[in-house]
Amino acid sequence: MADAPEGILETALYVDDLRAAESFYAGVMGLERIVEVEGRHIFFRCGDGVLLLFVPEQTEKPPSDPAMPVPPHGAYGPGHACFRVEAEALDGWRSRLEGAGVAIETDFRWPNGARSIYFRDPAGNSLEISEPKLWGLS
Repeated sequence: MADAPEGILETALYVDDLRAAESFYAGVMGLERIVEVEGRHIFFRCGDGVLLLFVPEQTEKPPSDPAMPVPPHGAYGPGHACFRVEAEALDGWRSRLEGAGVAIETDFRWPNGARSIYFRDPAGNSLEISEPKLWGLS
């Protein structure tokens, strides 16, 4: 039997406006854009992983290039992703988000003491910033 995966390489969220998504994830979140296919997707580096942002109507189409046989996929409605930061950075992130006009939905401590801040991207995806302690990873 193979070992468990080492981690998550990529996380996908679905958006309806790539320009708004790029402005938010590059500008507000500070992520580095690594690739884009106009009207279809935009990808960002996030730590040692990649955040994939897709327009679902485009990714539901069967692949047109036999050399890239990625199966059709897509989702509608708000997804969720949680960004990992050290506990000391959470106050700064809250200020950064609020300074960019991003509404904080909740900011609380879990029973294990970990703190999470929840907010939304322009597509309505539920985003969270939390410390690794949330999952016992500190």
